[in-house]
Amino acid sequence: MIAPVPPGAAYPAPPASPYGMPQAPQPPAPHLPSGAAFTGFSSPIPVAPARFSHALRSEWTKIRTVRSTMWTLGVMLVLVLGIDLLVVAALNGHDESDMPVLAPGLFGLLLGQIAVITLGALVITSEYGTGMIRTTFTACPSRSRVLAAKALVFFLVSLVTTTVACLITAAIADSVFAGRSAGPNDFGAAGVVVHNGVTATSGGQWLGATLGAGLYVALLGLLALAVGTLLRHSAGAITTMLGLVLLPLIVALFLPSSLGSARRGLIRYSVPNGLASLYHVPMIGDADQNGVHQLITLAVVTVVALGAAFAVVNTRDV
Repeated sequence: MIAPVPPGAAYPAPPASPYGMPQAPQPPAPHLPSGAAFTGFSSPIPVAPARFSHALRSEWTKIRTVRSTMWTLGVMLVLVLGIDLLVVAALNGHDESDMPVLAPGLFGLLLGQIAVITLGALVITSEYGTGMIRTTFTACPSRSRVLAAKALVFFLVSLVTTTVACLITAAIADSVFAGRSAGPNDFGAAGVVVHNGVTATSGGQWLGATLGAGLYVALLGLLALAVGTLLRHSAGAITTMLGLVLLPLIVALFLPSSLGSARRGLIRYSVPNGLASLYHVPMIGDADQNGVHQLITLAVVTVVALGAAFAVVNTRDV
């Protein structure tokens, strides 16, 4: 039995190696005051508790550095601006028009929204696909905090980008079509504003065609993020969202005339009609001209889907 070494004393000389080489000397035992306990290593680097702002910075770094953001938002801008220029050029040769001044921006946004929906799904499903979500949840064990940061960062990025794109298309259409002499088709046409005999725009039309349209598309992307959290699969989430966007209108077109009320309801709250109503060109006459009801309905559906996503992400394995 080896006798204990008194505190502060050096270790005895090491025995010689069987090969004739002395072993490395051992460090002296740490000297502790009588009755004191060893508490372990203390880092000189200050450690701060994780906060929501840290999760926000992390998600902002992710969304601005991955290539999917650049490609999806870039495609959205090309579609919205490019199709708007084509529509403006095609309508510029006609002296009379029965649509509102800002309506040409709608056509590009109907396709550009798909890019935002795709990005919303990829924000969460790409991490599940690569397994990176395990690292994310290890760095931030509060899964609700991670999902809230993802949702907030994506919503703000998509809202600002889409609203700026819509603002540019509205400015282009206003500079080309506003101030023209109103023809017989303009008077009484839905959504067309005529002031002193010339075509004009109203404050409600500007608000709907810019901030309203941007908010509607951003909510669609946020709904895609919630669906991606529930399904944890990129292709499944994107396909589901495309079905939600396109199927109500397609089904309504094939319903028999005996189901007229169901047809009107499907068309009224379909995504294409929601966007068209914000531009004051609804697909059916009894739909709201300003699209407020459709925007509120989409917001309620998105909140419910996000609530389900928060409940699921905290109750299942990665």
